[in-house]
Amino acid sequence: MQVSSFSLARLPVARLAFRPFFLLASLFGIVSMMTWLSLWRGETPLHPRGGMLWWHQHEMLFGFAAAVIAGFLLTAVQNWTGRRSLRGLPLLALVALWGAARWLLAFPVGLPSWGVMLVDAGFLIAVGAILAWLVIVARRWHNLIFLPLLGLLVLANLAMHLGAWKGSGELVRSGAHMAVLSITAIMVVLGGRVIPMFTANRHRRPRTVPRRWLEGLTLASMAAVLIVQLAELLGTATPSGVAAGLLGATALANAVRLARWNGRDAWGEPLLWGLHVSYAAIPLGLGMWALAELGAFRVELAVHALTIGAMGTMMLAMMARVSLGHTGRPIEALPGIGVALGMLVAAALLRSPMLALFPGISRVVYSLAIVLWCLAYVIFLLHYAVPLTTARIDGKEG
Repeated sequence: MQVSSFSLARLPVARLAFRPFFLLASLFGIVSMMTWLSLWRGETPLHPRGGMLWWHQHEMLFGFAAAVIAGFLLTAVQNWTGRRSLRGLPLLALVALWGAARWLLAFPVGLPSWGVMLVDAGFLIAVGAILAWLVIVARRWHNLIFLPLLGLLVLANLAMHLGAWKGSGELVRSGAHMAVLSITAIMVVLGGRVIPMFTANRHRRPRTVPRRWLEGLTLASMAAVLIVQLAELLGTATPSGVAAGLLGATALANAVRLARWNGRDAWGEPLLWGLHVSYAAIPLGLGMWALAELGAFRVELAVHALTIGAMGTMMLAMMARVSLGHTGRPIEALPGIGVALGMLVAAALLRSPMLALFPGISRVVYSLAIVLWCLAYVIFLLHYAVPLTTARIDGKEG
């Protein structure tokens, strides 16, 4: 019997992109991090394409983070444009494309490296094409800002694949850094849109009026950092002092921006303070990256301040909030979500500033940070697996 797109669209998990992608991203993040932990324990349960180090770097960026970004953007674009977003069979096909890439990378088969690369890159290309179509048809031009950022993510993904293919560790490293900074830029754009609004709405106060010069400086400096990283990816190195200055200026601009969002009003609500604290990890990570450019410590410490402190924490807070609002539930933190967010903050502090100060305790810190990450997302799944896979409680679509 043929299953129509209409009947598939009635499945709760296929109604909007946040449902399958938030669920699968959380599961995948836990499994991936536990697999990475097993390597630190001397076990090698997986022999992925590119090796375990490449697989860990790539899959936390393009498996976990890319799935969360896709789920959020393809859900939010429906609100931005007033047009129905991807659903039903087309949505499940996009999920299948994401899943196929994960499988082909974890369990290499006879498919050539270029074939795997195209499957993997095709996911974000498809997300960008869908987003572009909806935005252009609705003429909501300001939302096109996400397209070049998704384009940089695709380029970073291709660079990491080519680096693994050619055995170029430098190309892999540059691609990974491009991906981290591109995702950071997405968070800077989204954070500026939603964090002050959510904070004001929660306390029924007027939203902080953005200062144009500060918004312009924040976005322009972030763009400059991306251009410098793109130049490095293409083989043109920027003097360390110049790169450090740009990173430091971007960190300062983001810190001042955050300070104007009335974060003191957020501490009673985990879904709010989680967003404020995660955004605070952006200037922390960029500032540490500036110091790393000057030789203070390894740049990987700054990278983990961004990937765990900013990405991991903001993504959990946003997934928790979006999953409540789009399933017809009150937007209030469920029991344990504050603990989960606190675990991610602790993991970030352990994996980044703590190791910068005490590099000799690396093995213990690595393991503890991984365990905290996994426990945080287990708590999320315990609360949200049912809402993400069942119909809205108010009977509406979505």
